[in-house]
Amino acid sequence: MSHVFEEEGRKSVPAGLPAVLVPMARLLGWINTRLLNASMLALLAACLILTGSVFLRYFLKAPTDWQDEVSVFLLVGAIFFCAAHVQSQRGHIAIEALAGLLPAAVNRWRILFNDLVSLAFCSFFSWKSWTLLLEAVHEGQTTSSSWASPLWIPYGIMSVGMTLLALQLLLQAVAGFARLAKRRKGAA
Repeated sequence: MSHVFEEEGRKSVPAGLPAVLVPMARLLGWINTRLLNASMLALLAACLILTGSVFLRYFLKAPTDWQDEVSVFLLVGAIFFCAAHVQSQRGHIAIEALAGLLPAAVNRWRILFNDLVSLAFCSFFSWKSWTLLLEAVHEGQTTSSSWASPLWIPYGIMSVGMTLLALQLLLQAVAGFARLAKRRKGAA
């Protein structure tokens, strides 16, 4: 599968990013890599916990009330913590048919438009996640299960993950505008 900016995909700094933002992009790339590694461990832990749960329930007839909830939290963490890294690689699902049909100039605008719409959505999602997190902490909210784990855990994961994704999209949008400005300057 090819992606839109394959040549850019292996770098943590989007091509064309203004020099003042390069340290932020590198820091974000470093954080994304660490969270990617933690997410891999979380997926492995979720697999082991669920496998153990099946074994305990069906073979030893032991109740397992906490395993499902812990596995869900681990999966939520893996998904939200990997989102910014996947976006930095432009690995999210894209409509490749359009990229092949559109002229290069139109495709650049399409990518920038997609980044801006995604940035708006992820910024809103991030903001709402932070409000849910603060509410859960302030009110001491817990899940309705017998384990009653605190809800600040998944809300915190969502907040951090979506904030990192929004920052990644912001960097890519700024880089996209910078590339367009450079092309216009070169054309004039």
